[in-house]
Amino acid sequence: MRKTAFSLILALAFCCGRAEGATPDKAWAEIYPEIEKSISDPVFPDRTFNPVLSANGLNTEAVNGAIRECSRAGGGMVVIPPGEWLTGPIELLSGVNLHIQEGATLRFTSDLGEYPLVLTRWEGMDCYNYQPMIYAYGQKNIAVTGKGIIDGGAGRDNWWAMCGAPRFGWKEDVVSQRIGRPILMEWNEKGVPVENRRLGDGFGMRVQLLNPCLCENVLIEGVTLLRSPFWVIHPLLCENLTVRGVRVINDGPNGDGCDPESCKNVLIENCFFDTGDDCIAIKSGRNVDGRRWNRPTENVIVRNCHMKNGHGGVVVGSEISGGFRNLFVENCTMDSPELDRVIRIKTNSCRGGVIENIFVRNVEVGRCNEAVLKINLKYDPKEICCADFPPVVRNVHLDNVNCKESRYGARIDAYDDKVNVTGIKVSNCKWENVATGDNHISGRVSDVGFTNVSINGKPSVVDR
Repeated sequence: MRKTAFSLILALAFCCGRAEGATPDKAWAEIYPEIEKSISDPVFPDRTFNPVLSANGLNTEAVNGAIRECSRAGGGMVVIPPGEWLTGPIELLSGVNLHIQEGATLRFTSDLGEYPLVLTRWEGMDCYNYQPMIYAYGQKNIAVTGKGIIDGGAGRDNWWAMCGAPRFGWKEDVVSQRIGRPILMEWNEKGVPVENRRLGDGFGMRVQLLNPCLCENVLIEGVTLLRSPFWVIHPLLCENLTVRGVRVINDGPNGDGCDPESCKNVLIENCFFDTGDDCIAIKSGRNVDGRRWNRPTENVIVRNCHMKNGHGGVVVGSEISGGFRNLFVENCTMDSPELDRVIRIKTNSCRGGVIENIFVRNVEVGRCNEAVLKINLKYDPKEICCADFPPVVRNVHLDNVNCKESRYGARIDAYDDKVNVTGIKVSNCKWENVATGDNHISGRVSDVGFTNVSINGKPSVVDR
């Protein structure tokens, strides 16, 4: 059934108004409100289901059994009460709000034997891998809410060592993604049928903490998410998604906070991110798989969030082969010596795709390590792929994005032989304590302009 749904959706068109070349005034006044109207919380019946939990064993079947019962009854709330509860992977079903009460910790086992293979996507590549810790496939009206804690239980002695890096506990005898990742990348480039891409034991591929796939009307609200093995929140091919008031604390390898991939109509608001990788990273599939689906992420609002540590605050890429359009970021704060960039676009000529219509305003940054705006078309230059697919980045606008310390103001690394970066506009920004005292723009760009931008108290004029 899942294989059939996965195949059928390949043929579906994913359409939306592109708003190509929209001015910031029109975008904020017209497009932004339309996106807001398209996003709404799922509604659940007033029914409560209470799994019988044990403090001394695995509660996998108790939680999943309550979810099945709730969904069969027409939906409602499955309540995890105060206490610490160990479990294996959980599968959300339509109509179910999994509610983690304040004082409750739902902690996941690191026993790989508890995780069956399911259809998902790993770094933008379709595959069967260990089931994500909280997983849903093809469901409607689902939620994870509450003021409790969801703890992936990852550390250097289990999941994190599987990344293959000694600093995260990897040793020669640890089965890691050093085995599985290059195999999956080869399967992707060769177009191996997804049903034949089976990972699991012997491949060393970590799991996401929360992965709704092909779902509609999804809410993640209030919870604290800790110690994920891999990406923390990974909505995949979803529509109408809200992530609200969530705290993500995860300093593990590839510990991205929230990665909506090939999703439409997304709201991320009032969240806190302290991560070992990008805080928010928007994606749409990698290379062959991304182009095969040809399903962009589109219509994303990020507002009133705080980013602490991370490679980037709000990021597009790098697995972005399906393209991206329509991002609105406003009223966010960022500050950490371990935050590298504020707005980041990363891609390369293996990816392809068009990245367009990015609007950012009213962001205050204490410190970032590299640049306030980073556009990099040469990310991961050693990657080998089947052909050349140069990406396009266009129509990016920053207004009133201020930073008190960085290495560069803006850094753009474009191609030397073609113009693939156009329409980059920065206005009304104050960048202080910039170590280089300047921006860095390499390669060919067009229609790049800075207006009323100062670096270290001096006007920074860019007109290219």
